[in-house]
This record gives sequence, C-alpha cells and structure tokens, in this order.
Amino acid sequence: MPRTRLTGLLAAGLLLIAAAPAAAAPATVTLRVEGKADTLVPRTSVTTTTTAINKDGQAGHACTGTSVAGALEVASGGQWTATWDPNFKYFLTGIKGETPATPEFFSLWINGKESQLGICDAELQQGDDVLFYVARCDAGPPPDYPCTNPPVRPLVLTVPSPVAAGAPFSVKVVELAPDGTATPTEGATVSGGGVTATTGADGTATLTLPAAGDVALRATKANRARSASEAVTVSAVPPPTTHLDPALPTPKLAGAISSIREQQRFARRRAPRTLRGTVVADAGVQQIRLRLTRNDRGRCQTFDGARERFVRLSRCGAVRGRWFTIGDRAQWSYLLPTRLGRGRWVLDIEVTDRAARRTALARGTSRVVFFVR
Repeated sequence: MPRTRLTGLLAAGLLLIAAAPAAAAPATVTLRVEGKADTLVPRTSVTTTTTAINKDGQAGHACTGTSVAGALEVASGGQWTATWDPNFKYFLTGIKGETPATPEFFSLWINGKESQLGICDAELQQGDDVLFYVARCDAGPPPDYPCTNPPVRPLVLTVPSPVAAGAPFSVKVVELAPDGTATPTEGATVSGGGVTATTGADGTATLTLPAAGDVALRATKANRARSASEAVTVSAVPPPTTHLDPALPTPKLAGAISSIREQQRFARRRAPRTLRGTVVADAGVQQIRLRLTRNDRGRCQTFDGARERFVRLSRCGAVRGRWFTIGDRAQWSYLLPTRLGRGRWVLDIEVTDRAARRTALARGTSRVVFFVR
C-alpha cells in the first residue's frame, strides 16, 4: 500500500527529516470521494482555510488547512479518520464511515494524476481537482512488495451539452494512468436518465435521451473507479422539417480549421501540436471528426484517434486516412501526443449536425495541406 516517505539521513547521530512543502494560501478547489460501492462525497467545490487540522488531539499532530487534509475536512464535514506516523504524518483509514481493509486503501489523485505526497504534505492551489477512491494492492514478495493484481484506475467521462431530446449523441470514456495519460476505455457502461450504453474500442458510446431536462450521466466498469456524474442539458427542439419553405434561409453548417493555413510551412521545432478550428451549425452539432495524414517521401501514416498514435498506411492518400471523433464544440481543439514530424500533411474536418447533414471538404477551410521540413 503506497505511503509517502519523507527522506531521512543519519549524520553525526542526528536524524535529518526533509522539510514538507510550505503552506499555500487558501484556494477554491473541487474534491470527490468514490467508495467501493457508491459515491461518498460527490464532486464538491470547497475553499480551504488557514485553520490547522488535528484529528487525534495530540500535540504536533497537525496538517495545514490548505492541504488535501484541510480540503477533505471541509468537503466531508470532518467525517474522516486517520492514524499518525512520525514519518508519514496522517495515513487515511476511513471517509464517511467507509474503512477499507488491507489490501484495499484510499488512493489520492490530484489533477488527474496519482499523488506522490500524502494528505498532509500535498498543498493545494486555486482550481485543483482532488479525487479519492478505493484501490487495491495485493503485495508481492520482498524487497519491493510489488502489487500483483491489476491496478484500479479512475474513469473520466466527457459529455456534450446541450443535446436535443430524441436525438442520438456521443460520449467518451477514458481511464487515467498514474502520470495522467488517458486511454480510451472499451466496455464501460454509461448510464443516467433511464438509458444505458456501452463504450466501444474507441471509448465512445451513443445515447438518446427522450425528454427535456437536466440528466446526470456517469461511467462504470469492473475494477475501475467510477467517473464523476456529468450533467447533460436536454433541450426540447422540434425535429428537422423534411420540406423546407423556400422563403426561409437554409440552415448553416460549416467547419473550418483555424490553427493552420493552406500551404503553410513549418520548421520541425515549430511544427503544430494543437489543432484548432470553428464550427457553425444552426441545427446544432452532432459530431466533429478529424482526419490527419502524412506523406514523408513516400512513407505514409495516419493518426489513429482511438489509440492516440500514428499508424502506417500501406498506400498513400488522404482518403485512406482514419477519421476520429473530437466532440461537438463550436470552438474545438485537439492536442496531439507530439509535434508533427517532417512531411506533407493533410488535415480534414467533417461536421455532422442534428439534422444528419454533413459538411463537404473544401481546400483552405475544411481541408488544409501544409508542410513540415
């Protein structure tokens, strides 16, 4: 079971302990606690304080109010328990009455990454996001005692909002690695509002909510920490008419790439990594897809959005590239895993609206050809 270990050096008969991080200023953060069977503390916005936290009443056994311990104290109403260790400080044993027994424990993540500090030493800054969930470690043999069981990782659910009642829309589920790397999750169940769907290999699922209102969706999967509940606003919009009045203007639908110009040339150190653009869709955006292909002296690749990496193409040509979905935002952006390498690149965007119409490719707007040298 991971604990934060403070560095100690034995010198001249004195034990020197590394100093803990300096106390931060009070900050507004979010905190969530996922128990083994259900959510113990939903995603809650709290403001930390300068009031020290002492859970056992012993002198010297205190954490700053601006630490994770201070945020947990506010978010849980003080309903957490811990034991004190002179090196590790407070080691969390229970939250809101749930007390995991070894080999299970509460894992601490901050801003989508597994924390390397304990609840006392991890100081929080404005906007930080804190997650506790029940993890497990079946310890292996010494001297390292590695966990022999599959790790329990947290799920993250991304949803569009608003959506139209009765119209299908896509959601995406990823799971996080300790360093924050997100991987699409297949076989996760997304449910809420009386509907359920299962994600495919690319981590996406399609749902249809029948009635207007606010609906909370969340994702679950065995041996994973459930996602936070994500709110979706369902609007009651009329279905698209099949016979348009010729006196009325045709609804607009267009997609454009704004971060790269047609025929633009980049040095490798300044090659694009973030792709950006805009969408106009009077009927509402259903889905935005991108396709990115490369030709480097006859060696061709396409970006695989499901695996988030480039894969080889047996034959060159943008039409042979793979489309990948990036959401439904009018102002969209997508961060590639690395800067683009040398070659001739083609970036395409395709937009589908809620009337099931799709954009066509047009050079300079929804298709740009550019070069990295």
